[in-house]
Amino acid sequence: MSNDTEADENAPETGGGVTDEAPESPPSDDGDEVPRDGADEPSDAPVGPDERGEAPGSQNGQSGEPAEPTIDDLGSDVEVDAEVVEDVDEDDLLGGLRIDSTEEIDVPDRLVDQVIGQEHARDVVMKAAKQRRHVMMIGSPGTGKSMLAKAMSELLPPEELQDVLVYHNPDDGNNPKVRTVPAGKGDQIVEAHKEEARKRNQMRSFLMWIIIAIVIGYSFIIAGQVLLGILAAGVIYLAFRYGSRGGDAMVPNLIVNNAETTTAPFEDSTGAHAGALLGDVRHDPFQSGGMETPSHDRVEPGAIHKANKGVLFIDEINTLDIRSQQHLMTAIQEGEFSITGQSERSSGAMVQTEPVPTDFIMIAAGNLDAMENMHPALRSRIKGYGYEVYMDDTIEDTPEMRRKYARFVAQEVAKDGRLPEYSAEAIEEVILEARRRAGRKGHLTLKLRNLGGLVRVAGDIARADENVDIVTRQHVLQAKGRSRSIEQQLADDYIERRKDYELQVSDGYQVGRVNGLAVMGEDSGIMLPVMAEVTPSQGPGEVIATGQLKEMAQEAVSNVSAIIKKFSDENISEKDIHIQFVQTGGQGVDGDSASITVATAVISALEDVGVDQSLAMTGSLSVRGDVLPVGGVTHKIEAAAKSGCTRVIIPAANMQDVMIEEEYEEMVEIIPVSHISEVLDIALEGEPEKDSLVDRLKSITGSALSQGQGENVSGPSSPSPQ
Repeated sequence: MSNDTEADENAPETGGGVTDEAPESPPSDDGDEVPRDGADEPSDAPVGPDERGEAPGSQNGQSGEPAEPTIDDLGSDVEVDAEVVEDVDEDDLLGGLRIDSTEEIDVPDRLVDQVIGQEHARDVVMKAAKQRRHVMMIGSPGTGKSMLAKAMSELLPPEELQDVLVYHNPDDGNNPKVRTVPAGKGDQIVEAHKEEARKRNQMRSFLMWIIIAIVIGYSFIIAGQVLLGILAAGVIYLAFRYGSRGGDAMVPNLIVNNAETTTAPFEDSTGAHAGALLGDVRHDPFQSGGMETPSHDRVEPGAIHKANKGVLFIDEINTLDIRSQQHLMTAIQEGEFSITGQSERSSGAMVQTEPVPTDFIMIAAGNLDAMENMHPALRSRIKGYGYEVYMDDTIEDTPEMRRKYARFVAQEVAKDGRLPEYSAEAIEEVILEARRRAGRKGHLTLKLRNLGGLVRVAGDIARADENVDIVTRQHVLQAKGRSRSIEQQLADDYIERRKDYELQVSDGYQVGRVNGLAVMGEDSGIMLPVMAEVTPSQGPGEVIATGQLKEMAQEAVSNVSAIIKKFSDENISEKDIHIQFVQTGGQGVDGDSASITVATAVISALEDVGVDQSLAMTGSLSVRGDVLPVGGVTHKIEAAAKSGCTRVIIPAANMQDVMIEEEYEEMVEIIPVSHISEVLDIALEGEPEKDSLVDRLKSITGSALSQGQGENVSGPSSPSPQ
């Protein structure tokens, strides 16, 4: 492969005349270079929107050309026509913005300036862009991985982009030659070769018709053999046509054309098969007899070749097969990769080009499970020559971030193009929903794709249903109902069906039955009854749990059994304890948030004491009886309210995470607890019996309820899985 920096000597600089003879091999390197606009003097500034011909400052009606934004301007502040209050009230959901609608918020031109949150990831992307390093981004879906990858191409330092040509190899037709030339020069070279081929074909056609005319004239006039003359003319025609195919084979194949590319290339190869990623050679059904297509004309570039001098983005990197990951690793390490047929049964498998340049920046992305099936050597290449970064799910709720979320709403309106503007009250409701979806006090969610779906649904309601030009708070509230996830719709359907068949109990007392709470998916809660029964054992006593318990739930039951064995006065080694998770469905139970529910149900069954059925509960449990925090408390509380429960027990440490909708605040009382003794004190029926149970449990576990109602005696702890 020759890595040329000058143009083909036969290529016209202005598309004018050409030489008389077409080259029979790849052109020499002695020609004059045709410079590209903007490629003479590499600059340290990124190629921004203004270099694509957009008028700078056009949104604000400014005249003149302001300074081109540099890479250090990553994540610009929110620009508005209205004033921003300096001393922002803590309850101001707009962060001090004084606006009437999103129309007053300017949307940045550069994609990188539109990224919300992810400060650490953006800092890594800045450094990687400056130094041309690889990056692997791991995090939840919808947190901005693909957006940062696209922004990377805008941030890359300007490079001399290249066109890639594939030529016929007269010595070995199955080993085409490869040549690189400055971007924009490839078209000129191909046109020059095509023009030469056209001239040559015209000359041959003229000569052919002259010979045919002579032969036919001789056979008609002199020899008098008309049929023989026609046959001879046909043979001459076929001979000339067959011979012209060799000339057409000399025209190179332009596989990478960057003639009109002004920024670094960006190739998204998420889910691409081997041929689309690594390049391929098309199958040729006519492999002999002069009818075959020249091998260099059947070469197809892969994403790794198109991304040369730019960015190659692959989301869900673990879905690539191991062979493709190995080849990808080679392309990263060597900076070049030959193209060959990917199908072993195709004639293209016999063709292999000279190495084609693959000097790209690799941006790999995925969820946490992506690292499990990722080739360790490929990950080592990325980590050794770049960065690994975890994408945040939430960000601290500050006035600055609230202003950026207001800009996020404006960005979604601008991107969609079919939505009306949002009023200030509607923006505030979206920010409230961002708080709620964060699941943490004082934070906002960074799963902005789902939040953007809410913005679009509310806009559709305003435009399609009511045909108004502004989205109000009421539209957003309606959209929250219409944009429920499948899991949330199923959970609501389960709740209604249980009411119809009286499977749901929300009043009175029952022995061994407790209303537990669980989550489905990420944003929907459901009430999950747990029942316990104690029976005489026919062998060694054991704890039997049903309901398709998964690993973490089984461990939770084991922890609960330790407390029960220590708590009970009876010899439970001669008893079997049966625990049933009622109507868990086909997916079973995962997580340990039902620990206090199981403990309460079993203790109720052992002591034959009823449990308040108007009460629901959730919480993890240590072997010493401390109630530990769990996830999804907001959705669980709302599910309890929908089911008719009037009280909900949650871990005291989770009180800061509660952000239920206003409609549920008056429907349910939230009770924080720190120890299982508090749970029993609230849930069990009968004062004398209950007091003795609670006192006995406190003395056994060594935890004192008198240390303070609602105090978290277990200390700080990370939320357990939901």
